[in-house]
Amino acid sequence: MALSAHLEQLQYKHAQLDAKIQRELRHPIPDTLRLAQLKKEKLYLKQQMLQKPMASQASHG
Repeated sequence: MALSAHLEQLQYKHAQLDAKIQRELRHPIPDTLRLAQLKKEKLYLKQQMLQKPMASQASHG
């Protein structure tokens, strides 16, 4: 898979998780365990998005 396609996929998943977090926060009593899990997944994806361009630059530089 091309790097840009992989990055787009990560960005899409990141946005989906953000939407799930926002929906959960709108509940009268948000599920804090679910929120924590979603936020961890979102953070992991963000880290993956930041590492991919750096790895690409390191291999070309």
